[in-house]
Amino acid sequence: MPAHRLTPHVIDNEAQLRALIGSPAAQTCAKITDRLNALTRQFIERSPFLCVATSDAQASCDLSPRGDPAGFVRILDERTLLIPERPGNRLADTLRNILANPHIGLLFIVPGVTDTFRVNGRATLTTDAALLAPCAVEGKAPVLGILVDIDEAYTQCSKALLRSQLWDPQRFADPAAMPTGGQVLRAIQGETFDAEGYDAERAERYRKRVGFY
Repeated sequence: MPAHRLTPHVIDNEAQLRALIGSPAAQTCAKITDRLNALTRQFIERSPFLCVATSDAQASCDLSPRGDPAGFVRILDERTLLIPERPGNRLADTLRNILANPHIGLLFIVPGVTDTFRVNGRATLTTDAALLAPCAVEGKAPVLGILVDIDEAYTQCSKALLRSQLWDPQRFADPAAMPTGGQVLRAIQGETFDAEGYDAERAERYRKRVGFY
């Protein structure tokens, strides 16, 4: 592996990596299993949000958020999940990646809980109306879903969320202090872009929940 463009100090093999960070504890490896149980399924049943990692045939990666009422990811059995696909921006990065490469990684987050839950497996796109019907929200069932056959399932320790103090309300950012979607687009497209108009139109769509389901 060549040096990074900003530094010659890179690690390019696992031996170097292990010399630096060490090996995982036996107990850490022992928690990795290929199925859910009565305790770990609670992380999925109580999660309203997850991140979905996929890559295409050339190994270009994508990470995408998914969110809905808690328990929106259906547990079909101890080794199979169903993620409903809701309307989005139609870029379909996740879906196109799955068509090229079925490997998928999931990270389930439960608000207020510092442990997270990880699933690695193989994904299949489905239009099975019978499977998707229980995923209906606001009277609308998804027309597409992602079946995930579980290869690995395990809890992730709390250190990242504790370090970040993610659930501490005193550290929540003021949304007004962050750039808006329109301002970001104006920075990309130029000063003639109507950022205020874009933001107002999007806020109205969200208020009316247009395209949510």
